[in-house]
Amino acid sequence: MLTILRLLLRWLFGFRAFNEGPLATPGPVLLLPNHVSWFDWLFLGVCLDDDWKFVTSSVTARTSPLHRFLMVNRRTFPIDPMSPYAVKRMAEYLQGGGRLVLFPEGRLSRTGCLMKLFDGTGFLLHKTGAKAITAYLRGAHRLPFSKNPDRKQWFPRITVHFSDVLTAPKLEGVSNTQARLRLTHWLRDRFIDQQFQVEMEIGPRTLPEAILEAAKRRPKHVGLEDVQNKLTNRRFLQAAALLARQWQSSVGATVERIGVLLPNVNAMPVTLLSLWAIGKVPAILNYTTGSAVMRVCAELAGLRQIITSRAFVERAKLDLAPLRAAGIEFLYLEDVRHRIGAVQKLGAALGLIRLPPTPTRAANDAAVILFTSGSEGVPKGVELSHRNVLANIRQMLAVCDLMDTDRFFNALPLFHSFGLTAGTLLPLIRGTFVFLYPSPLHYRVVPTVLYDRDCTVFLATPTFLNGYARRANAYDFRTVRYLFAAAEKLPASTAAVWAQRFGIRVLEGYGATECSPAISLCVPLMPQHGSAGRLLPGIEYQLEPVEGVAEGGRLLVRGPNVMRGYLNPDANAKFQALGGWYDTGDIVSVDAEGFLRILGRLKRFAKVSGEMVSLAAVEDALAGAFPEFGLRCQIAVIAQPCEDKGEKLIAVTNEPRLTTEQLRTAIKAKGLSNLCVPREIRFLKEIPKLGTGKIDHRTLQKALVES
Repeated sequence: MLTILRLLLRWLFGFRAFNEGPLATPGPVLLLPNHVSWFDWLFLGVCLDDDWKFVTSSVTARTSPLHRFLMVNRRTFPIDPMSPYAVKRMAEYLQGGGRLVLFPEGRLSRTGCLMKLFDGTGFLLHKTGAKAITAYLRGAHRLPFSKNPDRKQWFPRITVHFSDVLTAPKLEGVSNTQARLRLTHWLRDRFIDQQFQVEMEIGPRTLPEAILEAAKRRPKHVGLEDVQNKLTNRRFLQAAALLARQWQSSVGATVERIGVLLPNVNAMPVTLLSLWAIGKVPAILNYTTGSAVMRVCAELAGLRQIITSRAFVERAKLDLAPLRAAGIEFLYLEDVRHRIGAVQKLGAALGLIRLPPTPTRAANDAAVILFTSGSEGVPKGVELSHRNVLANIRQMLAVCDLMDTDRFFNALPLFHSFGLTAGTLLPLIRGTFVFLYPSPLHYRVVPTVLYDRDCTVFLATPTFLNGYARRANAYDFRTVRYLFAAAEKLPASTAAVWAQRFGIRVLEGYGATECSPAISLCVPLMPQHGSAGRLLPGIEYQLEPVEGVAEGGRLLVRGPNVMRGYLNPDANAKFQALGGWYDTGDIVSVDAEGFLRILGRLKRFAKVSGEMVSLAAVEDALAGAFPEFGLRCQIAVIAQPCEDKGEKLIAVTNEPRLTTEQLRTAIKAKGLSNLCVPREIRFLKEIPKLGTGKIDHRTLQKALVES
């Protein structure tokens, strides 16, 4: 009977089960699946021997005859979830050598993703010593009648993936309460790791394949919008197909890298997809750095052609003469669109013109070239592979309960890895909506547009968040359920303003362009105020001791999201010598639960009277310490040589009324030593910033030296 049922499931849902060997493990053993549909028991049951019993609710079983038939029979283990003896009964059954299937979430997922795990599961593992097998049901969240908002299908493709047999760590000398919490957290991490690994193994291998898969699932869904146009997924693919055909005739066949110089408009992701479709690698230039730096970046990437827009060049007042002088040809989208005739457009609308078959590309082939911010030196060219970017997207999706109904708002520039990966490619691959806004600096307009579009996911930097908080109405962010901040350390004052005024918890993340970019992330399922979250699944880390720094160490990370390498020969040689490890250059501490706290960049430590002082920690202590000056008050801290103490700290501010005594009081209030008090204050009307909103310490240091 099970064989016939399994064949039927294979025919209807393409059902397959992976790694079934561990299911033969003798009891005591717990099979722990995610719970996304009413039919999960069916897909699991066809894989299990008769002695496996499903834990069910005797209370729910009494609601109807059908529930009783399904939930109280020889294959079930009914319990009263509200009874204090329920866990005791399960423990006794396991200790007798039983094998139980238990849904540790205790309910159907309302998001289609992993929700919180009840700590009764951790208690069972602790008390019985039972083995554990996790199961990841992939695709079942799209079954009809599933209680989540994702788009439903009558016959979605469904697979189930069983883990190897897991042995919970032995915990000695801790209370039962602590043991159950720790083991529940341990189990949650196993679920997250399993989902990530499965998606990496069987998901699309390249970015265009992943985008295409999501777009075809919901062709009429409006996936992209900018200030002028909306694009359904079908029109998005049609536009990319038309552009790809144009590039085939205008881009050299032997050319691998093509420059892209565009703002946050729909044309940007359309251009990227069209280039990937013909096997080209886009190199995205940062237009805020100026022509000289753009020319350096273009030469570093070996660019001979750059795709841009005349309207954008004129509006942004870009001087492209230095790049033309270097022999670079500009391909203007306006000219390309003019060459696309009505017949071609009709052919694309009828499906006769499609994206060309993607040239054979390996997951480890280059996908995109990005350039570091250059806040501390000349920008470096970072080569990210398809696997790098897809891994980072899947790492974030494994810990975030994003749904089809979520709506992203992205004003972060796409030349920045945060704006590109998290703000644009992630929603395109997840199949949600994303609104692209051209500038994060429009502090009055951004909240209004976000409010008008009912967006639920918002990405920004702390600097930009301060700007929005000054101008926004308290009701503008009413729909936001996820607010992620990264690119610079989140000041406690910024988090407090957003919590108090808008009722939103700012979730801090940490990363680097070289890591595609996310390394760690705070999410509602695993929050810790003041930290940058926990490492994402699949990332290893090590801390190297730093002389003079008592807490934490220099962070090195390794994982599938870490870049292929640098375009800069010297920097790449140093990276390759580390054997896959990336040296972040940041000093961090990691607590017992795995949460990272960023103490500062190694280059941003000063040695004052023989002691190492973190300039970032001083800036953090001073941020928001002077409410009488308002949110506009900004303070940057730099170090300069000092004959008496080796180095001295200088505070640079845009607030002329600030005094050194006020600085001393604020530093003391934060519990920092007198060594952290800036000796001088310099006034600048505007603190120099990078296009990402971070303070440009390199320009600031140079300006003070020259002054």
